[in-house]
Formats: sequence, C-alpha cells, structure tokens
Amino acid sequence: MIDQKGRIRSVPTNVITGFLGVGKTSAILHLMQNKPANESWAVLVNEFGEIGVDGSLLQGQQGEQRNVFVSEVPGGCMCCAAGVPMQIALNQLLVKAKPDRLLIEPTGLGHPKEVLQVLSSTHYREVLSLQKTLTLVDARKLSDTRYTSHETFNQQIAIADVVVGNKADLYEQEDKTRLISYVEQFGKSPAQLIFTEQGKIDFSLLQGDAKNASVQTHHHHHDANTTLAADLPMPKSGFIKAENKGEGFASVGWRFAANNIFSYQGLTKFLNGLKNTTTNIERVKAVFITDQGAYGFNFSDNALSEFTLNTCEESRIELIYGSISNSDITEDLEAQLLACRLNTGGEES
Repeated sequence: MIDQKGRIRSVPTNVITGFLGVGKTSAILHLMQNKPANESWAVLVNEFGEIGVDGSLLQGQQGEQRNVFVSEVPGGCMCCAAGVPMQIALNQLLVKAKPDRLLIEPTGLGHPKEVLQVLSSTHYREVLSLQKTLTLVDARKLSDTRYTSHETFNQQIAIADVVVGNKADLYEQEDKTRLISYVEQFGKSPAQLIFTEQGKIDFSLLQGDAKNASVQTHHHHHDANTTLAADLPMPKSGFIKAENKGEGFASVGWRFAANNIFSYQGLTKFLNGLKNTTTNIERVKAVFITDQGAYGFNFSDNALSEFTLNTCEESRIELIYGSISNSDITEDLEAQLLACRLNTGGEES
C-alpha cells in the first residue's frame, strides 16, 4: 500500500510457519497461484541452512513476471542478531516489490514468536498490518516425542491463529483426534483448526487481524558480520559447501556455478538413494540445471518429488538431518554430487 507521499503503509502481512517438511513452501506456492491477478505479493523466506534453496524454488515457479517478489534469509533463525538480517532483507524487499501482501516463512527450526516481535516493533508499526499467523502441522508427528518435546514445535502451535493439519490424506482417524486435542491444550484461544492436503489453503484464511501472543526471548545469536555461503563469490572449483547446526539438527549444502550442467538421470538416482541412507535425513531441497532443463526437487517423509522450473540461476542443494554427529558423511555425499556433473565446473563465464 502506497500513501500520497509515496510511502509504504499497512501492508497485510502473514507469518506461515511449521516444522521441517510439513509443506510450508507448497502452501505458499498454492496461495501465490491463486492470488488476485492485480496484486503484487512479496515473500520473505528463512532457511536453517546457509545455502538457501527455497527462494530459488519459489522464484523459479512464480517469478516477478507474475508480480511475485521473493527474498531469502539463509543461515538459521532470521530474528537473531537483533533482527538485523531479517530487517535488511525485509526493507529491501518492500522497496522493490511495493507489495499488496507480504508472506513470511520462518525456518522450521526458527522461533516464530521472535519474528512476530520484530514485525510488531515500532519500526514496522505503520509499514505492516499483521494479519493471521498460520502454522502447518503434520498430525502424524504428534506420536513422536522428538517433535512434541521440541520447544520450537510447540511454540509454532502456541502462536497460531490458524492451525493447518496438512497431509491429511495420509492420516488415520486417531491422528486427527490427537491434533484436535493438542491444539486445545497448547494452542491459543481461540485458534481455528482445519485439515487439508498438499498445502491447499484458501486465501480467506490469511485475512483478519492477528491475535496477540506473548513473546519470549531466546539466547542464541549469530555473528551479523559473517558472510553466508549464499553470498560468497564462486571459487575456481565451481562449487561452495557450507554446514550449520543447532536446535538438535544439522545441515549441509552446496552451491554450484551456473555453468555446471548436471545429469538428470544421475541426480534422480542420487536423490532416490537418500531413502536408504543411515544418516537420518529429515529434509532435502534442491534446484538443479540439468541436461533436461531446470528442476526443483523436494525430499520429505522418505519420498522424492520433482517439478520443472521456469528459471534457475545456479544449482543448489541443502540437506537437513537429525543428528549433528553424522557430519562425516558429507564427503561421500559431495563425491556423489560431483559425479553427477557433466562438465568440470570452474569459474563462471
């Protein structure tokens, strides 16, 4: 929204959160595909890993030609370091997009209360109009104490105006019953609960003022002066590797120079092979330039999905696994990835 003096004012803003692999990006893609044609939307994405893949996935399927502008804050919880990384990215995105709506997707391992605190600060009070916060949940995970004992998982439910039981087509009846009870116990009152599949949520769920949720601080910080792997210049080797850990999880990711062309057949064999690994991989997202075109890949719940991309500036992949003691496997994964390249890489031309 632009006022008479050309200032951005009262942009309807939604936080869409949820734990690893629950389908947040799919939900945002569904919303963008059904956005009003005359509106410009902005999406700010945060990722646990330092490489940053979600922004490329969203941009590659929607793009600015459809009035969708995407920005990314990789490297962990975007509210750390006093919110500086988030504020820089958000300010730049707002100026560029001048959006009619802003969607914010925190990392599944982030702290959504802290994100809401930044968005509610004096700096953004006139710029943003906070509307409903949506939390996606896979109700099947409620039988796993790795989730129900995780502070972030419970915080995501506690701050939700709308809890979305996603992947409902895979539930047993007791899964739905368990989620209803869990939201009654740990959600805020009143919180709306719906069930859906494949991230299909109606635009109307975004509308309406957010209800206040108490904000608690946390005490982990990243060095705001550290250059993340997503922003480093490409070396002569033609690729960059980066690792991150925290909240009981670890990540490893790679960026490849744009002139690296990958074998589509080799990549799909590599990615499908992850199903049989002993690394406890929770999540894989990737975008690749292949000999058959640009593709996005999504590995979750031991299943691999793929889709074509309209654009892809460079190949990227990020893996999140559930034990930080397994970092020794990354050398083998890197060797397998390099074997999928159809050229020798090198500096970008």
